[in-house]
Amino acid sequence: MEKNKNSVISFIVSPKTQDMMSEELSWCMRDKTPQYAKWQAKDGDTVITLYESGKVVFQGKDADLASDFWISTEKINSGKVDVKNSNTNTKEKKNTYNPKIYNSSSIGSDEVGTGDYFGPIVVTATYVSKDNISFLEELNVKDSKKLTDSDILKIVPKLIKKIPYKSIILSNKEYNKYYSDEINMNKIKAILHNKVLYNLSSEIKDYEYIIVDRFAEKYVYYNYLKDSRAVVKNITFLTKGEDKHLSVACASIISRYIFIKEFDKIAKEIGFDIPKGAGDNTLECAKKIIDKYGFNKLYDIAKLNFKNTDKLKSN
Repeated sequence: MEKNKNSVISFIVSPKTQDMMSEELSWCMRDKTPQYAKWQAKDGDTVITLYESGKVVFQGKDADLASDFWISTEKINSGKVDVKNSNTNTKEKKNTYNPKIYNSSSIGSDEVGTGDYFGPIVVTATYVSKDNISFLEELNVKDSKKLTDSDILKIVPKLIKKIPYKSIILSNKEYNKYYSDEINMNKIKAILHNKVLYNLSSEIKDYEYIIVDRFAEKYVYYNYLKDSRAVVKNITFLTKGEDKHLSVACASIISRYIFIKEFDKIAKEIGFDIPKGAGDNTLECAKKIIDKYGFNKLYDIAKLNFKNTDKLKSN
């Protein structure tokens, strides 16, 4: 999409997405806010305003880039999103891709589990060569959110026989240990992405791009890594990267596969099924876990910074 200095993108966000935005953008909040606004932030060249009505407005020359991640997040959280774009006057932006990137031999990374109250965070990097593109297309490889868990359980065993990958599993116990005001979710993600990308790129040299499914502005991502010893540079950050190179799609699917397996281990450990996501059903399940094992059990199997925990404590 052609950029416009006066680009304005707006849509309604659910309470869950509002909480996630408030946390992620807390570092760039403005002291003064417009009338009827909960807050206003300035991220790079984009001004972001969340109104009491739940409407969020992105304004600036990079409004399209800044809003893409939150549009995808809202789709996950509520299942739909109605986007208004001043540039196109359409409700959705076209998801275009660059054939040069799509047909390249590249490394890509993606993660799962960051929106789930229960279960670990899994980050994976994969290497997809030009020679394996047709193989992956025949397997119907795409973003894990577009595949059912049963599809993923069938595809991944075939996938990992041909596609080199590195994965990291961050357990809830580790997550709760590291999470703090200084180390938020996106910083944790950046550290994990950097680790898997470093491990894989150290072994694979014949790549044209290193692609990360964009979850933060480039300068913010590297700021998260300022204390890391080995930082992977020359990354291409792509919104909806799983649609633009199959390495990111493979990383998404493999991460989901590992997440499913780890999730099932937790369910087996506690003796009953647990729900994915972070909705009301997770609260009911957490209450059952507390009744059976005590509150401290959540430290090992849930992400305690989620609003779910506050609700449990207030009951």
